[in-house]
Amino acid sequence: MEFEVVFWYWWVAAVLLLGIEMMSPGFFFLWMAISALVTGLLLLVVPVMTIEIQLFIFAVLSMCSVIAWKRYMVNHPIESDHPHLNQRGAEYIGRTFTLLEAIENGQGKIKVGDSRWRVEGEDCPVGSTVKVIAVDSTIFKVEKVD
Repeated sequence: MEFEVVFWYWWVAAVLLLGIEMMSPGFFFLWMAISALVTGLLLLVVPVMTIEIQLFIFAVLSMCSVIAWKRYMVNHPIESDHPHLNQRGAEYIGRTFTLLEAIENGQGKIKVGDSRWRVEGEDCPVGSTVKVIAVDSTIFKVEKVD
């Protein structure tokens, strides 16, 4: 008994891929779902396609659409009113704080809100005002403000 792929199998695959897309971040599975839908449409028009040709069409359409989307996103990035939303430390660059612990041997601490952050910079006494100039992981790079 030979297995025959009917056009609506690809449409079911498209719906399943859309379901996966809704449960995952990004737009990767969306383009695969569209490729499955197009493959199903082509099979509806040309019902004598072998499974190998169908899989080839699906693979090529999937790769081309994902690559095209990635290129589009590089050229047209999404603008955000909160560009540092998931980069907690980056939002503090340019702000000034008072030292909680003196910077000795290049390291000290500041208090930001209800948390303490390690800082690196030139040696300064407790109570000095410092400006955050960069962030390296969870360490602020600071310079003394006169």
